[in-house]
Amino acid sequence: MTTQTLARPLAGRVAVVTGASSGIGEAAAEHLAGLGAHVVVLARRADRLADLVARIERDGGRALALAADVTDAAAVRAAADRVVAELGGADLLFNNAGVMLPAPIEELATDQWQHQIDLNITGLMNVIGAFTPQLVATAAERGVADLINTSSIAAQNIFPNFAVYSATKAYVTHLSRHLRTELGAKNVRVSAIEPGIVGTELQSHVTDEGALAWLEGSKEAMEWLTPEDVARTVGFVASLPPRANLQQVTIMPTGQAG
Repeated sequence: MTTQTLARPLAGRVAVVTGASSGIGEAAAEHLAGLGAHVVVLARRADRLADLVARIERDGGRALALAADVTDAAAVRAAADRVVAELGGADLLFNNAGVMLPAPIEELATDQWQHQIDLNITGLMNVIGAFTPQLVATAAERGVADLINTSSIAAQNIFPNFAVYSATKAYVTHLSRHLRTELGAKNVRVSAIEPGIVGTELQSHVTDEGALAWLEGSKEAMEWLTPEDVARTVGFVASLPPRANLQQVTIMPTGQAG
């Protein structure tokens, strides 16, 4: 193995990152590009994607921006078609777009419930539906492909006022386990990344006063993860030898008990 291979273990791979305009997705796109992947960044905010691509290219990486809303199945399919036409198909998908809107269930914040379901579940499935055929095809050709889904520690643990968000993330984790049984035999590795609390713009979307107070208290009590921490985890998972699959990875702030 050469020094070049060690430094750029993802050279020659095509990585699609959703939710790439901020937070974990943005950090993951930059990190995967630094590991040698040709990165496709997908999100709604075209201006942020353009800035991200410029930074990646300035640092010697390669990136393609595709502005699309993952809740729009037709737009996601069109983006997938472009990846095939321009890059030959994806062999790494970091399925990361999501939203967190905690609130007591008695508030009946039904619009927020639906938004979380639409983005965290339906959007996730739209991306899986559009890109799984590419992952299967590229795995057959290149020996390995990766589907990495962003879940949360909330999929496993209980947090008051996070019921709907936690349920959407439990879906992601359980779905990932099932997909591994379907796709593993086809050399597509499926992984769920379950972070504890990460400092991203997700917290700025929260409107419930009680949840905001809880978040502020946790920030004072411990050092949160950074998006770069999770990005490095994604890069590690994708850089493993083809025979190895980390099917579920929990990464927590050192000070977070559960």
